Amino acid sequence: MTVASQDAGATLLEREVRELVRRRGIDPVRERPELASLVAEAVGDYVERSARGLVPPLHDADATARVIVDALAGLGPLQQYLDDPSVEEIWVNSPAQVFVARGGVSELTTTLLTTQQVRDLVERMLKASGRRLDLSSPFVDAALPDGSRLHVVIPDVTREHMAVNIRKHVVRATRLEHLVRLGSLTPHAAAFLDAAVRAGLNILVAGATQSGKTTMLNALSGSIPSGQRVITCEEVFELRLDVRDLVAMQCRQPSLEGTGEIPLRRLVKEALRMRPDRIVIGEVREAESFDMLVALNAGIPGTCTLHANSAREAINKMCTLPLLAGENVTHHFVVPTVASAIDVVVHLGVTPDGERQVREIVAVTGRVEEGRVETAGLFHRLPASQGGQLVRGDGFPTGEERFARVGVDVRALLASSTAEVAG
Repeated sequence: MTVASQDAGATLLEREVRELVRRRGIDPVRERPELASLVAEAVGDYVERSARGLVPPLHDADATARVIVDALAGLGPLQQYLDDPSVEEIWVNSPAQVFVARGGVSELTTTLLTTQQVRDLVERMLKASGRRLDLSSPFVDAALPDGSRLHVVIPDVTREHMAVNIRKHVVRATRLEHLVRLGSLTPHAAAFLDAAVRAGLNILVAGATQSGKTTMLNALSGSIPSGQRVITCEEVFELRLDVRDLVAMQCRQPSLEGTGEIPLRRLVKEALRMRPDRIVIGEVREAESFDMLVALNAGIPGTCTLHANSAREAINKMCTLPLLAGENVTHHFVVPTVASAIDVVVHLGVTPDGERQVREIVAVTGRVEEGRVETAGLFHRLPASQGGQLVRGDGFPTGEERFARVGVDVRALLASSTAEVAG
């Protein structure tokens, strides 16, 4: 049997199935079980006809059925990677360059697409989100139905081909003890973070792209007391918080007329009007950091993420980004506000082999010396040559009375080397 005849058989069968779907009025995405049943029926009929020599044979009927279901209800050649739990991210640099990441390590796949296939796949992914992509809006962030995050850039911003990124929503941890099992945290550090969340400390999670910031935010939120109301603000829905009283909000792109845009700054301001006990911001990049500081300084506990290379750089960045909010926002206001509003910074990193780790946890003391926010090291990771463990530093956080209100002696907790996460 030639490759050409195999391809011919699969192509003919797919064409027949598409016609059956059209005639029966099946929605492939919403009625996937009905589609799978129809495909199985069509494959059985096709195999019978091929046995009589009426149509080209199929090399693997089951595999062909899966491909057809993926083509109609999923993302075609990319669906296999979405279904693979070991794949964390998929990106397409060009039709001939499809990459995936497993365990933080990227690899070039054997998948080859056409320019039209890439365009069709992007259109299909955006259809459910209601977001658009055109010359006036060449970038788009959107959430897929399974929670994965889509980012697309089109030419002529890119040189020749669409650049497509799909960051899968892989839930590895919903509580801090899960991160302990994964090796990202020690029980001692996790017990402190659990107590810090319960005590209502404001926590900044910093790190590079794909270092596990969103996962850490999810895990920290697992320690929020059950009776509290949580409002989340994100550019695109990514957080999956295990909280009973939760309102999740995401940004909105402007319409074709340039109206109706809802930026992250607006969401943070609106969150303050919704009786929050906690505010969780997916990521601060620009002027919304000012609104976040105002919220935290108003006594509402919160957490957020930030791109930074260290805990110190994260604090420096938080002292700079709010200046983008306007000329009337000055360094003299921002620096002391950061010192009083941020309590703890958790910095994450990725090892060369793709392992995500907590690199350091520092406390913000509330003091400013010569325009510099003072910090105290709570935990830090030793160099690999010394074992690479996350060990206790010599610093202590402020706000002991807040820990005391939730029944925690923070000094005793940090002095203990056998601390366990509260259940």
